[in-house]
Parts: sequence; structure tokens; C-alpha cells
Amino acid sequence: MKLAEWMSRIGVESAFDVLVRARALEAQGKSVIHLELGEPDFPTPRHIIEAAKSALDEGWTHYGPTQGLPELRAAVARYVSSSRGVRVGPERVCIVPGGKPIMFFTMLALVEPGDEVIYPNPGFPIYESMIRFLGARPVPIPLIEERGFSFDLNLLRDRLSERTKLLILNSPHNPTGGVIPASEIREIAALVGERDLMVLSDEIYTRICYGDPPASISTIPGMLEKTIILDGFSKTYAMTGWRIGYGVMPEWLVAAVNKLMVNSNSCTASFTQRAALAALEGSQDDVARMVAELRRRRDAFCAALNEIPRVSCRLPGGAFYAFANIKATGCSSRQVADFLLEHAGVACLSGAAFGEFGEGYVRFSYANSYENLMEAAARIRRTLESGGC
Repeated sequence: MKLAEWMSRIGVESAFDVLVRARALEAQGKSVIHLELGEPDFPTPRHIIEAAKSALDEGWTHYGPTQGLPELRAAVARYVSSSRGVRVGPERVCIVPGGKPIMFFTMLALVEPGDEVIYPNPGFPIYESMIRFLGARPVPIPLIEERGFSFDLNLLRDRLSERTKLLILNSPHNPTGGVIPASEIREIAALVGERDLMVLSDEIYTRICYGDPPASISTIPGMLEKTIILDGFSKTYAMTGWRIGYGVMPEWLVAAVNKLMVNSNSCTASFTQRAALAALEGSQDDVARMVAELRRRRDAFCAALNEIPRVSCRLPGGAFYAFANIKATGCSSRQVADFLLEHAGVACLSGAAFGEFGEGYVRFSYANSYENLMEAAARIRRTLESGGC
């Protein structure tokens, strides 16, 4: 037996590969500072954990509705309506085990072989992986540092075609931390509003922003019916291991996503949904404290990176990633990332792992303690000054 041909088109996330290598070095006694994984280092807020415990005690351990518990869908609809300034009801909400199923299910439902999907590059690797897996044509929009890692609207205009079926937006953005300005969101809507395509708006980092709240394209008149909002609980509430996210979309697409859910997961775990309900309806103080601390780390770590010869780092507007420019080293992104892991004990990711236009950069996650970040910056400086890359 051999694997089906389409398995050759599916990619992976390099963060987990780097984690394995880093753990192997730690097993040999080497100190490693982990700046590779994209997950908050904060504990899940206590009231969310207590809600999950209560749910288990109360018997929320059985199958639930495929689309999600009605009370959680209603809470999500209220939250999205309030935070984005749009009117959505629970009939538009799909609760799924994490954010990735919304990417996967909506692409499966919308994209056919030969269609084109426009996406940001560098970008979350699963975008391109799913596009290629489905036999569609990936159409990247390079995110340029000089533009604040936002879309080049002229390039977007040129790359739209009659075969464009889906446009993917991600703001705040992984891996760059860039935020698409509201004025450019309006221009993007003007470009695609009359076209026969959908927009997948990945807003998973929307609460982790250090300026004005990021604009959602769903708020532009006429765009709500053309937009799939992807959001969830992993980043905002430090619930990465709980595997719970959601999509907000037109009802005709909800029906398709429900079919894919029932054929794959049946439903999302009921007790985690009860915990997610507590997250939305309970105190948001932990979120505010987390974002304030991430801002402090961002400011200090990026400042430290900018003091290292041959390294520069633009201050990210959101998320918790520093996308450092290492072109002046003369080494490739992969070489620098490997060099820092092996010789500095700092685990980070090659920018090229996020697409060809990420070459020349490395991504550091500053979701680690302030002290570890300052130590990492000192190690990076010493190691790069010692030569070898």
C-alpha cells in the first residue's frame, strides 16, 4: 500500500518540529529558551477552569449538537455583534474544536480544483497547505515590511481573477504582528464586494492588539454575507489545549460546515463549551492583564533586538510575535534559526517556514517571561557577535 497522492500536497507546522529538536537538546542538558510556539504562557483564567470542573461534575460529558451548544452560540453571537458592530444571530455560529477546522471546512465547502485562493505570504502555513491539498492554486500577496506587513492593494487588484474563489485575511497577523489599517480594509472590500468570492477573515488575535481594535471586513456594508469570521478561545484566554473555536458565516455555509463536522468530529466536547461560555460571560480582567504584559514584553524585547548588530525588528501592532529582519547577517532564515537553537539555546522559527516571502526574517514568540526574553536577547547578541552566521 502507498499513501494517496493528495497526501503529498499537505504541509505541516514547523513550530512543532523545532519543539522536538529543542526538547532533544534539553534532554542532553542544554538550556533552551522557547520562543517558537505560538501560545500564551499564561494560565487559563481560574473561573474558566472552575466552569469546566463544574461541567464535568454536572454530566456535560456526552454528545452535544453538531453546530454547538445553543447557549454558547448565542453568547458568541452577542460577543461578535458587540465587538464588531454587526448584527449576527446564533444561527450563523458554528462551534468547532479549534480554529483550524473553520479554515479546513470552509475551504472544503467552497474551493474546487483549479480555483484560486489569495492569501498573505508570509502567513500561517495551514492556509497554503489546505489550498494545495484541495488542488486549488495558491495566489500569494507578499507582505512587505516597508508597508507595515499589510496588503499591497495594487497587487491584490492585479491578482484578482474570475477564478478567485476565496480571499484570506489575517489581522492581527501571524507571523509578522502586522495589523491591516481600517482604511485598507475598506479598500479591500471595495475591490471584492461585487465579485463572486468569499472572504475568510482570520481574527483569532483580534483581542491581542496594542492600538485601536483591528477592523473586521464584515463591518463594511454588504460584506457580512461574503465573510467567514474565524475566532476562538486559544489565544485570548490561554486555552490552546482546550481545542475550541468558532466561525461566524452565512447560514447557507453553516449547513455545509455542519455536514463536515458530523462526518469528522460529530461535535465539540460539551464541557469545553461550558468553559468557553464562562470565558465569554465572565470577567475579562485576565485578558486585559495578559495584553498589558504582552505589550511590556513586546516593547522591551523588540528594543533589545534592535540593539543587536545586523538585526532589526519592526514593532508589531498585535499578536505576540516579533518578526526580526536578519538579512544583514548574509545567512538564510533557516541557517539563522538553526544557528540560534544550536549555539544560543534560543528556539525560534525561520521566516521561510511561513512562505517564500518570509525569507530574510525569523519569528520569535514573546509569549514567554520578561526575564527569559531579556536573557534570549542577550544570548542572541553574544552568539551572532561571535560569528558563524
